[in-house]
Amino acid sequence: MAIDLRSDTVTRPTADMRRVMAEAEVGDDVYGEDPSVRALEEYAAGLLGHEAAVFVPSGTMGNFCALRASAEIGTEVIADAEAHIVTYELGGLAALGGVQTRTLPGLAGPLDLAELAAQIRPRSAPKTYNMVPTSVVAVENTQARAGGRIWPLDRLERLRAITDDAGVVLHCDGARIWNAAVGLGVEPRRLGQLFGTLSVCLSKGLGAPVGSLVVGDAEHIDRARVWRKRLGGGMRQAGVLAAAGLYALRHHLDRLADDHRHAAELAATLADAAPGRVEPKLVETNMIFVAVRDAESFAARAAARGVLVGTAGPTSLRLLTHLDVGDDDIRTAGDVLARLLAAEAVHATAGDPR
Repeated sequence: MAIDLRSDTVTRPTADMRRVMAEAEVGDDVYGEDPSVRALEEYAAGLLGHEAAVFVPSGTMGNFCALRASAEIGTEVIADAEAHIVTYELGGLAALGGVQTRTLPGLAGPLDLAELAAQIRPRSAPKTYNMVPTSVVAVENTQARAGGRIWPLDRLERLRAITDDAGVVLHCDGARIWNAAVGLGVEPRRLGQLFGTLSVCLSKGLGAPVGSLVVGDAEHIDRARVWRKRLGGGMRQAGVLAAAGLYALRHHLDRLADDHRHAAELAATLADAAPGRVEPKLVETNMIFVAVRDAESFAARAAARGVLVGTAGPTSLRLLTHLDVGDDDIRTAGDVLARLLAAEAVHATAGDPR
């Protein structure tokens, strides 16, 4: 079987997770009668220090429901220029929600947060010049297109103070917030309470087959639940899926540290083989970016040798460690990829056009 480093979304349910799925007590969740869904929602809300949560099929739907619960039609969401919500969600917030996004480069750093504060547009003022008012500031933690980087706690605390002063909601696209908590060595509640709303994934690195949660206060979650239904996301006997998510949160969070260790080891191996292609000091969680001459060609050569890698651009690879990649897999993948990088460097020195 190939060693799959394309994403941490490729994780599969463990045998114990499959067992609890098979044994899950279920009911009609649209009626609020699925006990396994309710248990997951209550557990996740408490884990992140909030009143309530709603189970949704995907992180994209979770972000939409959370943002639309806070942002009225004709308002805007401010986000980083590289944010998932503006890069990989097909413009859903504008296309379906009547809410626009405005991007600022470097929101996760190095943008001065005083500049962000100046960019927040008030809902009402003596003179607004017909500008679109800001409803939400959204951050992504960890930030995928920055290589799984973690937001520093002090920066998030300053940002929460700015948004509170401005009267806007601070939202977290927390697809990998569990990695951020493990990387910082803090409880998830420490991060969760910094945000008004969060969308958090269960199927990235945790082994759950599907699902995300929107987390926040009861009022926001009531509105998010309405949007879930409006988008067709109301599920019936969803307890078999919720049981997997609950198992993941109870059993698979602490082990994310293994994924971070594996990523650091793999990055070091590749940096030794091809200096300058990988920056190990930038590997903070389970994600590695590797510079190559031709990403598609390199990925094909790696796949032929039993290692699957993702492409993040014409000359960039993205590797993610996860639950289904063990110590031996990391050593094997490191050997395969290091040999390919070294060969590419030799060909480049010899003037080989490949």
